[in-house]
Amino acid sequence: MLYSYLERILKARVYEIAKETPLESMGRLSGRLQNAVLLKREDLQPVFSFKLRGAHNKLLQLSEEARQRGVIAASAGNHAQGVALSARKLGISARIVMPRTTPPIKIEAVRDLGAEIDLVGNTYDEAYQYALALAEKQVCTFIHPYDDPEVIAGQGTVAMEILRQYPEPLHAIFVPVGGGGLIAGVAAYVKALSPEIRVIGVEPDDASSLYQALQVGERVVLDQVGIFADGAAVRQVGKEPFRIAREAVDEVLLVDSDAICAAIMDIFEDTRSIAEPAGALAVAGLKQYVEREGLRGQSLVAIDSGANINFDRLRHVAERAELGERREALFCVTIPEQRGSFLAFCEAIGKRGITEFNYRYGDSGEAHVFVGIQTRNGSHVKDQLLHDLHQKGYSVVDMSDNEMAKLHVRYMVGGQASKLKDEVLYRFEFPERPGALLRFLTHMGSRWNISLFHYRNHGAAYGRVLAGIQVPPAEKIEFQIFLDELAYTCQEETDNPAYRLFLGPPSAS
Repeated sequence: MLYSYLERILKARVYEIAKETPLESMGRLSGRLQNAVLLKREDLQPVFSFKLRGAHNKLLQLSEEARQRGVIAASAGNHAQGVALSARKLGISARIVMPRTTPPIKIEAVRDLGAEIDLVGNTYDEAYQYALALAEKQVCTFIHPYDDPEVIAGQGTVAMEILRQYPEPLHAIFVPVGGGGLIAGVAAYVKALSPEIRVIGVEPDDASSLYQALQVGERVVLDQVGIFADGAAVRQVGKEPFRIAREAVDEVLLVDSDAICAAIMDIFEDTRSIAEPAGALAVAGLKQYVEREGLRGQSLVAIDSGANINFDRLRHVAERAELGERREALFCVTIPEQRGSFLAFCEAIGKRGITEFNYRYGDSGEAHVFVGIQTRNGSHVKDQLLHDLHQKGYSVVDMSDNEMAKLHVRYMVGGQASKLKDEVLYRFEFPERPGALLRFLTHMGSRWNISLFHYRNHGAAYGRVLAGIQVPPAEKIEFQIFLDELAYTCQEETDNPAYRLFLGPPSAS
């Protein structure tokens, strides 16, 4: 099978529109990791993503009759731009179905390339099903973003370039994974020619479709996927990519959002370019692999798959990068509510830098402080600081991995509601479009009182909302029915220590 793909990749016609991208040394990261780290710059393609390669190779294979009928694709961004640009160059009419939650910058980019756009549904899956039905109805060719041999072959030219550009021995190539088209093409080419090179996929830990499929030996459908690395947010890996991956991919690593943000910062520091979250996956996985294996003196390649990031997401990336690099820790510390207690606490911290400090009077006995502290030299520094504070009698809760605390509570510290009863706390993902909040409020009606509400825009397809709602115990079943009918992704956080310490009624702490 691999050799059949080798021939396809060698014959792939991508360079009429795509370009051979550089393989650049990441000097700063190489020095830190004590390995030669090289970055394959697919973010420098005309549409700022590797997706152009596969799309163009597929469109070139169409018969003249198929070209005359036009093509249809479903995409929330990068594949859409690749199809649109290729279609324009070849004189083919293109229609792109995009979720309504697609950021305006991506919609406008596709429209500027001359494609017709339909906004359908709130998720890629809804847009995908609509596009398939539309293609059948109009007798057009559907251009799949990853589950197609010609698309896979086009993406495989990335590996062809890597092996030509770096003839020295390589230990591993790290590949971001969404639907699997890129890693299938890369793995098929590399393992056919240089099987000693490890091919390692990297997925977000909340969108682990290939990882889970390889674990159980068959494709799985995830109940839901995370929204941060939207370019890799796929519920099920493609059938053909999975078939190749089972034979040719060595392993798949999972990384969290903070690690992705840290990798975006690493890429910026070495190249002065800004990768999108999915584009930085490979660097995040490479760093994790080096730490796990204790690797030194090896040559490693990471594929930067794209740079289509909304500008307003950069705030969130900057906030979380230090945590992902383990250069910042977030603690909740209980201190006496008395004169001199702040000074004593700062003396206990020593000369370590404080990145944020949130406090409000709670009662006359003790105060809860939300504090960010620089830990420049890794997790062992945080562990030592925790130990030192405990030794000095402080009650400390590590919030560095508490998602609710990092997304919401750090911006809301403002005292507890002393007379509040029956409050439950939920984290929601609201579709980032007009009317999402109104639908939530209308559906709930006047049945329950909203006692807390916090939202911050992170430039993603979904908005993160923290809501406190007063629900008497006798109405819990009715409230659960409301949540089920609402069908917004949500998670209860009533027992989260960040809530109990900073926001909940004093009896909960």
